[in-house]
Amino acid sequence: MATTADSGSYARGARILAVGIASTGIFTFAYFAVASHVLPKHEYGAVSLLWSVLFVVISIIYRPVEQLLSRTIAQRRAAGAVGGHPLRTPALIQLSFAATSLILAFALRPQIEDAFDSVALFWVLVVAVAAYAASYFARGWFAGHQWFGLYGALVLFESVSRFCFPLAVAVGLADGETAVALGIAAAPVASLAVLPWALGRGEGAGEARDALSLREGGGFAISVSGIQAAEQTLLNAAVLIVASQSGNALAGVVFSALLIARAPLQLFQAVQTSLLPHLAGGGDTGRAIRVTLLAIAGFSGVVTLALLAIGPWAMDVLFGHLHHYGRVGLAVLALGMGLHLTAGTLNQVALAKGRAGTAAICWLVAAAAFVVFVAAAPIDDELVRTEVGYFAAAGLLAALLAGLYARLTPVADP
Repeated sequence: MATTADSGSYARGARILAVGIASTGIFTFAYFAVASHVLPKHEYGAVSLLWSVLFVVISIIYRPVEQLLSRTIAQRRAAGAVGGHPLRTPALIQLSFAATSLILAFALRPQIEDAFDSVALFWVLVVAVAAYAASYFARGWFAGHQWFGLYGALVLFESVSRFCFPLAVAVGLADGETAVALGIAAAPVASLAVLPWALGRGEGAGEARDALSLREGGGFAISVSGIQAAEQTLLNAAVLIVASQSGNALAGVVFSALLIARAPLQLFQAVQTSLLPHLAGGGDTGRAIRVTLLAIAGFSGVVTLALLAIGPWAMDVLFGHLHHYGRVGLAVLALGMGLHLTAGTLNQVALAKGRAGTAAICWLVAAAAFVVFVAAAPIDDELVRTEVGYFAAAGLLAALLAGLYARLTPVADP
């Protein structure tokens, strides 16, 4: 009976989050679609580059603490603890990561401004990095308590507020690159509007008797930082390499194509966010993973067929005639996205079972292979090279994590 209840809780949480994060994915896609129409190619490329740099940074430094909080709170709640969850160590790690990133940003300010060709975009980056520290801490707190409605509301508020900025430019209320980019800084601040509802729920902070040590929490966070660095490398390294080799305009083309992978991965946060506390709290691993992988296979298959049918036309409608997108290449990206989602699912098992370090090695190997492939340029066309490299790297990653999962599950689920 407990297993059934746990499975139901996981499925219900995933459904609730899916609504909020699906809407978030739509608004994020719309943000860039509208931006591509209201900005010249080089300005759209600069905003795309800003987004890529920002999410490389915040995923590496803030996502680990989100997952640390989620796992720790879920484990304590499963053991019967109510309130008094240890937040001091995660908060210290989060603040340390934030301070380090901001110091580096100011140290590299001339190079960052040159890359964006804009002083304003540098300040957007700085404000956004600082604001996302609070946003991601709140996400981990919500996920650990399984307050998935609040989590969904937070990311939805974030994406809607961001979308309002290019929309304002489109209808003539604002103008230019800076106005569009300001949405990236305003979004995490707006997302915190949900905090009063969370504070009213009564499970407070504090340092529990079984407090999380800095060594334990730091080790987990560093391993997940490695995982996030590798994932962001898969999603953004090609954009950065193309920007350095061929300019921001072509980088924007590659970025737009990779939204085929990025948008579903954002939606998949609903699964990841609900899956980790479910597994950490002792839920049925085998059933949850089987159901999730079947859903991923179906979803990626539908997306692949759709892109084979109407992919180039859809890209032209959404992003204008920036580039000719081949239907086969877009379909290959969709298959890579399915493998990436599969790897992300298996990764949550490794985190829940205390194998974050081993999982990080798998991710870093796949990311390194992707960078070497793209930088070596065995295929002349930058977009095709990215599509093939992403598919191959995602396949390698899924295979490595499947091997790790096979070693973990016989003990966990006899």
